[in-house]
Amino acid sequence: MLSVIIECDDNEPELAHTLSSLVVGAVEGLISDVTVLDRRASEGTSLVAEAAGCRYFRNWDLTDVVTSARGDWILVLEPGARPLSGWVDAIHEHIATETKPARFSKSRRHRRAFWKRLFTRRCPLEAGLLLPKPIALEKARECGTSPFAMAHRMVTRRLSCELIPASAMPRLR
Repeated sequence: MLSVIIECDDNEPELAHTLSSLVVGAVEGLISDVTVLDRRASEGTSLVAEAAGCRYFRNWDLTDVVTSARGDWILVLEPGARPLSGWVDAIHEHIATETKPARFSKSRRHRRAFWKRLFTRRCPLEAGLLLPKPIALEKARECGTSPFAMAHRMVTRRLSCELIPASAMPRLR
């Protein structure tokens, strides 16, 4: 089973898009729970999270969040990121055959412009992060409160499916 962690940072529309793309995994029985973290949240974030059946935290310790996750694997996504078709099978295959962390392949159709790739820093969760719970606990102890910090300096494998990064999504505000 898989637990999903999303740090929202007051991005309700993006969170809604990400959660809608995860429904397939819940229906297939892959996703056991989703946790939404948001320190600067308006009431909209909590409403979106609760409507989708997610656990919602305004104040958290990442170690406690990972410990309370029901799944044996943790998927960390940024709000607005959407896995493309085939992601459930790719994650099932990876979980069954591997013990190492993985990231989605970057979507070839949704790449940032050349100059942006060259001169701007990319988000550490641009390709998501899938890791076994023991490794997630170790990283959570090291990095404190931010799931984004978990993704820094991780040696990972590439999943065979693609992820549309949040940066490819137009701002909905």
